[in-house]
Amino acid sequence: MTNKPPTKLNNITNQILVTFGSVLILSIICLILFYFDAFPKNLFQSSEKTSDIYFMNYDVSLLDDSEENREIKYGFELFINTPKYIGPDNGNPDFVYSGNRLACKNCHLDNGTKPYSAPLIGIIQRFPQFRGRENKMGTIVERINGCMERSMNGIMMPSESKEMKAIVKYLEFLSRYAPEDGKIQGKGFVKVKIPNRAIDLEKGKLIFKEHCIVCHQTDGQGVRSENDFTYQYPPLWGDDSFNNGAGMTRVITAARFIKANMPFGTTFDSIVLSDEEAYDVAGYINLQQRPKKKNPELDFPDIKKKPVSTPYPPYADNFSIEQHQKGPFQPIIEYYKKQFNITKTK
Repeated sequence: MTNKPPTKLNNITNQILVTFGSVLILSIICLILFYFDAFPKNLFQSSEKTSDIYFMNYDVSLLDDSEENREIKYGFELFINTPKYIGPDNGNPDFVYSGNRLACKNCHLDNGTKPYSAPLIGIIQRFPQFRGRENKMGTIVERINGCMERSMNGIMMPSESKEMKAIVKYLEFLSRYAPEDGKIQGKGFVKVKIPNRAIDLEKGKLIFKEHCIVCHQTDGQGVRSENDFTYQYPPLWGDDSFNNGAGMTRVITAARFIKANMPFGTTFDSIVLSDEEAYDVAGYINLQQRPKKKNPELDFPDIKKKPVSTPYPPYADNFSIEQHQKGPFQPIIEYYKKQFNITKTK
């Protein structure tokens, strides 16, 4: 009886079994090494972190109708439909404090509760707070009015008004689980490694077309909400956008916001754009036309404290306005460290 030569099918089967066995052995080895801490614990995690505080109850619809809760609910309503009450179309010209049709929710996503989108959880505990833009300790009311004059391109709202008190009340509601110092993981924005070069406007434009026009449209003017008072997706430039005094007009700040939040649906642990892409598209957006803030020269009385990507003068250095708007920012950052021993991060 003679042995039959191995068939092609047998060879393929043997190769599959060998491959499967090798993968299985490698998987077991990796699991053992991981179990005994051979790998860093955060090897497969984002470098940014968050905490359980974002999963607490912030649903105002569950509140009863007490006097205090009615004020919280009104604050929430102002937060999501800001221009309906204090914007240019509210029907009362003497009650217009917001100069555009943006709402607080357009920047502070998920109604102020999304990590790394400047969440407002714990904001009450973090004030009073020193603000370089005013060069003094500021209250939460003053901080809200800073948004009114810049992001909302409007004017200050009376501190004792029903609306101001309601907004503060809503922020207190959001902050009720926060620690005493208000410091939580996920506050502010994620970090971005800024390229050592100027922004690339052509690349920024291409990134905008690929990732942003679905929501913000090709002209950057966004999409109005069904109620027509505000925007589902806000305009990124033009008359109804934030003015050039807003923090978001700084390329570095905008890049940090974009990285963890854009395009729509992005989260800090599920990033779509690279650092360089966020940097370039932030530059493209911020070099479009937008309203100008009145008296910008009064910002940052100590101009050494001015962020390096602030798009308007004066500055405590001799770098051009264009470089402050487009970069590269590293030479400016190095100058402040060498000249004033100030470490700039934005």
